[in-house]
Amino acid sequence: MTYDEIFEARLAELRDEGRYRHFADLSRRAGDFPHALHHAADGAEDVVVWCSNDYLAMGQHPGVIAAMHEALDRAGAGSGGTRNISGTTHDHVVLEAELADLHGKPAALLFTSGYVANEATLSTLQSLLPGAIVFSDALNHASMIAGIRHGVGEKRIWRHNDVEHLDALLRAAPADTPKIVAFESVYSMDGDIAPMAEILEVCERHGALSYLDEVHAVGLYGENGAGIAERDGVMARVDVIEGTLAKAFGVMGGYIAASRALVDAVRGYAPGFIFTTSLAPVLAAGALASVRHVRRTPALRTAHQARAARLKTLLRQAGLPVMPSESHIVPVLVGDPVRCKRISDALLADHRIYVQPINYPTVPRGTERLRFTPSPRHDDALMDRLVEALGDVWRRHDPARAA
Repeated sequence: MTYDEIFEARLAELRDEGRYRHFADLSRRAGDFPHALHHAADGAEDVVVWCSNDYLAMGQHPGVIAAMHEALDRAGAGSGGTRNISGTTHDHVVLEAELADLHGKPAALLFTSGYVANEATLSTLQSLLPGAIVFSDALNHASMIAGIRHGVGEKRIWRHNDVEHLDALLRAAPADTPKIVAFESVYSMDGDIAPMAEILEVCERHGALSYLDEVHAVGLYGENGAGIAERDGVMARVDVIEGTLAKAFGVMGGYIAASRALVDAVRGYAPGFIFTTSLAPVLAAGALASVRHVRRTPALRTAHQARAARLKTLLRQAGLPVMPSESHIVPVLVGDPVRCKRISDALLADHRIYVQPINYPTVPRGTERLRFTPSPRHDDALMDRLVEALGDVWRRHDPARAA
């Protein structure tokens, strides 16, 4: 077989399983979120986006756009290099100071994405702590898993949000061994939230360094939008907080916030930071404007939670299988990749509603779902139309009827 024949055979496997990935070709329109233009072979049409991670529509905020225009005119398109070689602009320095202050930490460090922040930091921490054992929640994001796997230390997986299991694993490890406990605050596919205080108590009892991924919580929870750790009053107890600028803040990039020594060590040892061109100043400037606006606008968080709560209620009243969710994530269980794709396709074709099917490896096989992320801009009329359309499509693609 040729190489291409091997690749085609593997792609055929994806198609046979119903999990070949089709990307929706969208044109976002400034100021018009959640509406977008969907491009298809037969032309383009207006659709309503229901699965964006731009949770607060900050990617469309006039103040963010204005800050990016100003930075583009002032600094140009790119950063000019890695952070070490001419790529540290004043925009980066100011943004890192803002993020450190947001999380109440002495220092912060920017990365090109949240994925890179997790992969680079978790792998580097293991090299900095010889003999370290990493204890990872079973549902941690792929970027955390990649960082843990790329490190040199041993790994232990603890059952999802099971504090007793974590405690037992830590207790079984040698007392003098460095330990890193890695977990998330909001789990983005199920919408559940970690028992933060209990996890941190176990970490402190066993002398473990706590590593918290807040990417689906920063901007959305806490008095200032610092995340679940702020909401629960435990932010000072977390050793490393990792976040993103690409979800609630609506721009691009990732970061960590921690002690000055830890941040400086990662800055000096992490290949994923050292050898990567830094974020463009225009992105850093836009992110800074967004973070500052979100911090001083708690009404955004209140509206966001209200929208998510209303959608969950409407879907349940319509008899649709909303999965249990403590957060702003609204997952609807389908349980079959082919049916999940057909429902998604029908919503787009018949109702101009876009929600991406979620399947393996993002979620376990048999738990395929539609993941809705209502924003403050998804008003009652849009919500009512979604529930009516989903009910229609759900009934038409009911496997019992097909049988």
